[in-house]
Amino acid sequence: MLIDTHAHLDFPEFAGDLDAILQRAKEAGVGRIVTIGTTLKSSRIAIAFAEQYPEIYAVVGIHPNLVTEEKQDFLPELQELVKHPKVVAIGETGLDYYHLPSKRRQKEVSETAFGAASTESIESEIRDEAEKAAQAVAFAQHLELAAATGKGVVIHQRDSWADTMNILRTYSADVRAVMHCFNGSLAQAREAVELGHFVSFTGIVTFTGAGDVRQAAASVPIDRIMVETDAPYLAPAPYRGKRCEPAFVRETAAVIANIRGLTSESFAANTTNNAERFFGFS
Repeated sequence: MLIDTHAHLDFPEFAGDLDAILQRAKEAGVGRIVTIGTTLKSSRIAIAFAEQYPEIYAVVGIHPNLVTEEKQDFLPELQELVKHPKVVAIGETGLDYYHLPSKRRQKEVSETAFGAASTESIESEIRDEAEKAAQAVAFAQHLELAAATGKGVVIHQRDSWADTMNILRTYSADVRAVMHCFNGSLAQAREAVELGHFVSFTGIVTFTGAGDVRQAAASVPIDRIMVETDAPYLAPAPYRGKRCEPAFVRETAAVIANIRGLTSESFAANTTNNAERFFGFS
């Protein structure tokens, strides 16, 4: 059996298609699917799916890109959601510097608009720092909740590895975490594992230019590795460019098993055991 440890079943790409998706996952040998909250509303939907389908479990939290859009006092409701028996972790949370205001603004500057563009640049930098600060506060709140409840934490990081690890390191004695959708270097994977955490791989590992990710997937200790789809994103080869779905975790697992010199059955058994230890499915 395989477990898709990270999917977004509440996203509109799956509207009206969930029963068929779950059937295809079952046929592919995927026995459990963890659907991830990104807002309070998304987290409530994840729980509703988990209540409706025995193979689905929920993770609840606020995605770093959505922290400034969520109500500021989200923590009390999140604390209540975590109590649900099919909530198996907290997240996804973390830091994301890829979508900061300065990255979103128009970067072309003409000579005639230099003054205005310069002012805009300064304002964007100020907004960047404000958003980074908000993400860091929310990240710490999620980690503190995890420490208090004994739940694992699903971590998202993009262009923010050093800051993410600096915050996580403070809580690592009391919290177990998984670095979801890992796309970094072997050194970074080792850093996470040495702190006692897990590393989870998506379809990126099947991409032609993902040599560093494959090296990490080949070297992470077998008891610290998990697999996921991050559906509807990052469909593995041969489905790249299409909507990703939980059944496709089989392709990712097959590639990693091959580069590690393991049978698909052995690799599936190991990653399933890891997911069961991390999430504590009941």
